[in-house]
Amino acid sequence: MIRPTPDAPLPGQESVWAYPRPAIACPTPRRIRIVHLGIVLVDTRAAVRTLETSHPPSYYIPPADILADAVRPSRRGSFCEWKGHAVYHDVTIDGEVLHDVAWSYPAPTAPFAMLRDHLAFYAAPFDACLVDDEHVVPQAGEFYGGWITSDLAGPFKGVPGSRFW
Repeated sequence: MIRPTPDAPLPGQESVWAYPRPAIACPTPRRIRIVHLGIVLVDTRAAVRTLETSHPPSYYIPPADILADAVRPSRRGSFCEWKGHAVYHDVTIDGEVLHDVAWSYPAPTAPFAMLRDHLAFYAAPFDACLVDDEHVVPQAGEFYGGWITSDLAGPFKGVPGSRFW
């Protein structure tokens, strides 16, 4: 496995190469918002973020801070070696259905118990995903759900050639 040379973090930045492996989950006080078609889907200061070497954080949102009746389970599922079995969700906003754009862990492994009933969202399908009012850049790759902000230093897994990082 060829590990890339991490970018030198600037003052105030976190290097994703300093994040742990195996992954961890921790509460964050940052304001997380998702807006689509002018409608607020998510607005919270009670998110949990997951951190893993080479990945930007994914943010898991408590159900009380998600627009009621906008999220429905889909048939898709996957498995994470750290968190367990994931189920996916569709989001419907103003009649537009976005398929498999969120995921959750109904019965997460013990180290990730705080993720139970929380949902994470891919950033790319939505008009705006924000961390403390900063628009995020979606993590590259079809599978990854990290949110990149200016306070992170990469490189980030998901770019071409990063499969075995």
